[in-house]
Amino acid sequence: MEKHLHIVCLDTPYPVDYGGVFDLFYKLVALHSAGIKIHLHCFEYGRGEQPELNKYCEEVHYYKRQQGHKGFSHKLPYIVASRINENLYKRLLENDFPILLEGVHCTHLLNDSRFAKRKIFLRLHNVEFRYYRELARTTKNIIRKFYYLHESRLLKRYEKSIANKAILIPVTEQDGSFYRTQFGAKRVMHLPVFLPFADVNAQTGIGCFCLYHGNLSVAENEKAARWLLKEVFNDLHVPLVIAGKNPSATLEKIAAAVPKTCIVANPSWEEMQDMIGKAQINIVPSFNSTGIKLKLLNVLYNGRHCVVNEATVDGSGLSPACHVGSNANGMKSLVTQLYHQPFNDEEIVLRKNLLHGQYNNEINAKRLITWIW
Repeated sequence: MEKHLHIVCLDTPYPVDYGGVFDLFYKLVALHSAGIKIHLHCFEYGRGEQPELNKYCEEVHYYKRQQGHKGFSHKLPYIVASRINENLYKRLLENDFPILLEGVHCTHLLNDSRFAKRKIFLRLHNVEFRYYRELARTTKNIIRKFYYLHESRLLKRYEKSIANKAILIPVTEQDGSFYRTQFGAKRVMHLPVFLPFADVNAQTGIGCFCLYHGNLSVAENEKAARWLLKEVFNDLHVPLVIAGKNPSATLEKIAAAVPKTCIVANPSWEEMQDMIGKAQINIVPSFNSTGIKLKLLNVLYNGRHCVVNEATVDGSGLSPACHVGSNANGMKSLVTQLYHQPFNDEEIVLRKNLLHGQYNNEINAKRLITWIW
């Protein structure tokens, strides 16, 4: 008997050019490979329609996200209100296939009585209200700070209200535990993220620079880059490359004042992977402990030494494969210690043992299928 599944995505999950779409796209691929007939519904706001998705889906539908004042609500979080779409709901009601909602963003239908008896699963990518609270703390723009705080308050109330209206599938055990203890969620099943990496491809030996990478137009990532420049690499005299999308003029100016530092703006996926592989140290600080850091997983599969802080690995189970510095001085010491230390086969074996049991797309797709059917 054929198994059909509606998947509602907060964004168009292709191209896979930022961390947030890794799980969305590679889950599609894995479910398709397992024989699931996927009916994909995407909210589109700038990425366009993507023919590549037709390879994995029975049908693909796109819905315009209501941006700006049209998507604003005093009672609902903007990320939810801007994705309310009656055309989507009518399509979902044409049959009784189970529904997988990718992100809190897509969950307004959980409050619609027409879906009260449907089998609905919610993929939690992080605890959204905490994520927005951290964005508010990070940004220096007063208007954005107000928006993030307002959104965080609305999200906290909203996330609690839907905690028992679907079966929750968080990407980390930590987020699942938070939903259970803080929001009273009763149906929670952890499932790791789906990834493009099948094996650990890190090179042994010694690289020739340190690397921080990320979408530099995101406030949290720019904050991390500035922190590294001002607090960690300010007096180390070790080559540092900062690579990612759309670095600000301010960040470029700060980097120019730090010896042996350069910024690589808007590298391609291939160029980024090449830098990750050639670096001696990939450094991944974070100021937010919710969700899973896709850049960390990328580094552990494809890079040499990985230096992090506690927030990066908190609740991930990945700290044994990382060098954890609790503050700027701790990271300085680790960089100094590791910069001339060869990366060896023992560390590759450790990573394989740690990663392969958890991040196996085929096995995790089978688990998800078992839960749904």
